[in-house]
Amino acid sequence: MSAPVDDAGVAWPRPVGAPPVRLGLRANHAQFILLVAVNALVGATLGQERTVVPLLAEQTFGQSGFSSGLLFIVAFGLVKAVTNFFAGTWSDRFGRKPVLVAGWLIALPVPAILIWGPSWWWIVAANVLLGVNQGLTWSTTVIMKIDLVGPSRRGLAMGLNEAAGYGAVAVTALATGWLAAAYGLRPAPFLLGAAAIALGLGLSGLAVKETLGHARLEAAQHVTTDGDLHAELSTREVAVLTSFRERAMSAASQAGLVNNVNDGLAWGLFPVLFVSHGLSVGQVGVLAALYPAVWGAGQLITGALSDRIGRKWLIATGMWVQAAALGLGAIGTTFSSWALAAVLLGAGTAMVYPTLLAVIGDVAHPAWRARSVGVYRLWRDGGFAVGALLAGVLADAYGILTAIWVVAALTGVSGVVVAVRMYETHSQPAGASGPAGPVG
Repeated sequence: MSAPVDDAGVAWPRPVGAPPVRLGLRANHAQFILLVAVNALVGATLGQERTVVPLLAEQTFGQSGFSSGLLFIVAFGLVKAVTNFFAGTWSDRFGRKPVLVAGWLIALPVPAILIWGPSWWWIVAANVLLGVNQGLTWSTTVIMKIDLVGPSRRGLAMGLNEAAGYGAVAVTALATGWLAAAYGLRPAPFLLGAAAIALGLGLSGLAVKETLGHARLEAAQHVTTDGDLHAELSTREVAVLTSFRERAMSAASQAGLVNNVNDGLAWGLFPVLFVSHGLSVGQVGVLAALYPAVWGAGQLITGALSDRIGRKWLIATGMWVQAAALGLGAIGTTFSSWALAAVLLGAGTAMVYPTLLAVIGDVAHPAWRARSVGVYRLWRDGGFAVGALLAGVLADAYGILTAIWVVAALTGVSGVVVAVRMYETHSQPAGASGPAGPVG
């Protein structure tokens, strides 16, 4: 029996009698909402660590050096970055859903290790598994939403995706801070993570549907400005194009890396800075939650806004706002001043985070877009490791404030790179292929 053919004349394995594949948010709203919920659970799995683990390093395991104390973020960032790359390749080869389910299965031991790990190296090992989980699940939910909505609503789709994920990070960071203040650093805070993982695995295995067919439909309908030259690229060619050759995608890749450099610093050093100034664990939890809460909620606005006003200047401005927020964090000494810095840092990140993903979606050809997203996310989440290493070394040698100022300067320079190198991707004619545009 021949393979079924959809309305666009594209054949792929799809159950005979199944409804035709259609692109768009309205046509796929049920699966889209489900994937938003799944990504919220991905964020909750990460959020269980934001408040508690930096304090575990110092108070439970005696990691007095900043470099050694931030090792868990280095391990997480390196593993997540590499896994992002493979998530894109594997989702093209095997489908999106198997990669998503595999990511949840790998997360199952993480809460138990965080609760009962007898040494700091067990916590680092848990973060290796967490990095694999986040790389597979978050990357795949991003790719699946881009698949479903098609070319016209990518900014909105990424805003909703990242808002759900980082909103859940914020809620979980706040909740774990309260639990830690009431019941201690272990085990209570990590029970939330265990519940999120169980629910995420159940929903992904039983309710999420494969979206690879939507990407193939868009590829069949896609029109390039120079024939089919860019429809067939090797993984190596995609990596080079995304990282270096294509102006918009390479500018997005460096901005994503620097964005997560400052996030790695905020994750690892800010809780320690706040405690050193006499803040309680509960107050640290509020500050740890405030930054991703503004980041998450703000993306509900900025993702859709980038569909209306364009991507480039929203990204550049967001990097500069982040730089200013870090500077305010360095000079602050009170809860209120750090709360304002957290709000600004979250707002700047909200301007950047979904918009960078939308740039990659604008430019990459549907045939290799998942791989391009994987390469971009490799660079972006490599920033966790770079930020933790840089912040740790600088803090050990010169103090926390020097580390913050250096990262603030890097963030400002990154915004300049975007302003100079990136072109506006959303204003291209409908159906045009990004790589046929400015390269070099």
